[in-house]
Amino acid sequence: MIFTKYSNTFRWIMIALSFIIVSLILWNTYVFFQNFKEEERVKMKNWSFASKELTTTDNLEDDIGNLPIEILQSNKTTPMIIVYKDGSYDTKNIDEEVANDSIKIQKLITKFKNEYNPIKVTYENNTLQTIYYGNSALLNKLKYYPLALLLIIFLFTGVIFFFYKSNKNASQNKLWSGMAKETAHQIGTPLSSLIGWTELLKTENVNPDYIVEIEKDIDRLQTITERFSKIGSLPTLETADIVAETKEAYDYLKRRSSDLVAFEFIAPNEHIPVNINKQLYGWTIENLVKNGIDAMKGRGKITIEITQLENNVKVSVSDTGKGIAKKNFNRIFEPGYTTKKRGWGLGLSLTRRIIEDFHNGKIKVLDSTIGKGTTIQIGLKRAH
Repeated sequence: MIFTKYSNTFRWIMIALSFIIVSLILWNTYVFFQNFKEEERVKMKNWSFASKELTTTDNLEDDIGNLPIEILQSNKTTPMIIVYKDGSYDTKNIDEEVANDSIKIQKLITKFKNEYNPIKVTYENNTLQTIYYGNSALLNKLKYYPLALLLIIFLFTGVIFFFYKSNKNASQNKLWSGMAKETAHQIGTPLSSLIGWTELLKTENVNPDYIVEIEKDIDRLQTITERFSKIGSLPTLETADIVAETKEAYDYLKRRSSDLVAFEFIAPNEHIPVNINKQLYGWTIENLVKNGIDAMKGRGKITIEITQLENNVKVSVSDTGKGIAKKNFNRIFEPGYTTKKRGWGLGLSLTRRIIEDFHNGKIKVLDSTIGKGTTIQIGLKRAH
């Protein structure tokens, strides 16, 4: 309870700490990079001094020992271009193909100028050499280190987010499954009593037609109980005639709907086998029809049409209601989405789960026009 109460505060503290840690890492990386560049500058100055000593010593024919030569030979990482006073140039640690191309050398000089100020080697107020140099391969790699670090952090954050989201969804699914099963259990008790009372009514002088209708509603409650008990479990599928199963749900809703709603059923006059769970498929058709009736505000026309292709069956439920904006074609199947003042927005979400997760089918808004109506289509594979 304490963790739940302060979880939001804890989350923001963790975000703030993460931001501070990332900022410190990036800042230290930047400082390290600048220090590394400064060391590169010092190294190149030492190299220029050694080059000057060697050049002037040759002119003066003095012996300066091996130190300048060792310094000049030790730098094997820094790319550099040495331009002499007569306009000629020499290169070091640069690819031979680039070194032999004067145009590429000029571009490289411009690039090096942007990275470091060139070092001039002077003697008696004369510029003997101008050294243009750039970042070593190690420095170039280090330059992209902060970007790589940020990418890793973003990926890590994304993994945590999706893990948290999936864990939350899993917890919600368990909660809804538990509530559904408990609802089925609670309905079972009064349903048993209703069955008993129905048997007693049969012994009394009661119109038999009333008993028949009561039994139909009891069967309906039993079907609803079975549906709720199947939520959270993998339902079994059996081969059934999709036309007959759709017609059964259609007839039930037609008998119990207002006379202001006109019904039309269009289907082939043949048996079309499909692997379905009868209770859950019937629930799907009912949800779509009821949703259509709500969209028409209880007045209009509902059309159910079944068409078959070579390997697929299409079941379309159309209404003459208010229609759906195109931007909401996918949103209507999300849990909690509803345009009604009352309701939890679970009907179409359950419908999609039944069709896509349990029956490996597809459901989509086939067509919709604002003010004219909507057609939602179910696609299922034929059984062989």
